[in-house]
Amino acid sequence: MKWLTGLIILIIVLFIAASADFFLGRYIHEKKSRRCSYPIRHGRMQIFTNGPNLFSNYFDDLYNAQTSIHVLFYIVKNDHFCQHFFEVLIDQANKGLKVRLLLDWFGSREVSKKLIKKARSAGVEVIFCHRPRFPFLFYSIQQRNHRKVTIIDGKIGYVGGFNVGKEYIDLDPVLSPWRDYHLRIEGDGIADLQREFLLDWEQATGDNYLKDKSLFPSLEKGPIAYRFFPTQGVDAEGEILKLLDQAEKSIFIGTPYFIPPETLVDGLEQAVQRGVAVTILVPDKSDHPIVKEASLHYLRKVLAAGGKVYQYEAGFFHAKIILIDGRICDIGTANFDYRSFKLNYEINCFIYDQAFIQKTERIIQIDINRSTQLFLEEMDDPPLSIRVKEWAGMLLKSFL
Repeated sequence: MKWLTGLIILIIVLFIAASADFFLGRYIHEKKSRRCSYPIRHGRMQIFTNGPNLFSNYFDDLYNAQTSIHVLFYIVKNDHFCQHFFEVLIDQANKGLKVRLLLDWFGSREVSKKLIKKARSAGVEVIFCHRPRFPFLFYSIQQRNHRKVTIIDGKIGYVGGFNVGKEYIDLDPVLSPWRDYHLRIEGDGIADLQREFLLDWEQATGDNYLKDKSLFPSLEKGPIAYRFFPTQGVDAEGEILKLLDQAEKSIFIGTPYFIPPETLVDGLEQAVQRGVAVTILVPDKSDHPIVKEASLHYLRKVLAAGGKVYQYEAGFFHAKIILIDGRICDIGTANFDYRSFKLNYEINCFIYDQAFIQKTERIIQIDINRSTQLFLEEMDDPPLSIRVKEWAGMLLKSFL
């Protein structure tokens, strides 16, 4: 029995150490983190909802680049589509363009070392960010750069939910078709997107290119009003709560993972109480274990308050969107979950143009038409296997 007692003591000590590491690491990060909210800019904007269409335009823009390509992805897989992506960057680097690729250490851990070596040999600067580090090893492993950003010639920007891998172009037999929202943007706000990339690059490498004027060309304004909102696991919760509190008529939230902090659940419940129509759209399929079950507790709360919940059935829904009263649209990289609000580096785009929002509302209606509405009575007594996963998800909600 001594070995069992020793094992229990060891588990307790490791749990205490990991907890201290995490909470102290987060406390210090909150004190040191950079806060930034950019002003409203004006430009041109397109929204893409499927991978083949997005990446056809994306690769055309990469091939037409003249001076620089800056790319940040949370996930780049190790498959044929990833190889094509690297080949495009290598071709452009061989032409003399400045090509910088920033990858999250955890999300892009599968990328072939051989492919990275080939890219670096061609002049592509490939850097992994958010590597585990002391003194807060456990906390740093949890904190990731979840952004998906590309800036081409300092003039064209991409931001949204798509990463690089075969599933994102509908070649995964389980998750296809992949439904996501991604933006292509031109206009004066691209300088803000460029600045955020360069700040992430500096944090990862120590190299500061913010004074390189060639990366910040003159930019024309366009008809669509928008602003970027970057976060580092600190400010997102408060900003989204403001949006929920401002709602007078309707709140729509589309997210692959609905595991929000209690303050935001309270915000949704209060919105329903004051007569706001609250609608949540989540996927039926899941690309990670437990996350679907972990969301059940929160979805029940929304339903019990009087909100509506829909489950997307036509593939996997990975889009991240919030729509308030048909007047503010938030599309970006942040999910509606603990990890995006309290851990990850994210960047969202708040859009204020009514014509663009109306187009987005039509897209949302298409996705709702492809969904099944959930009702509280159907969710109140799930099977034991679902209950166990739900309990596990609640225990691990901060890390899912």
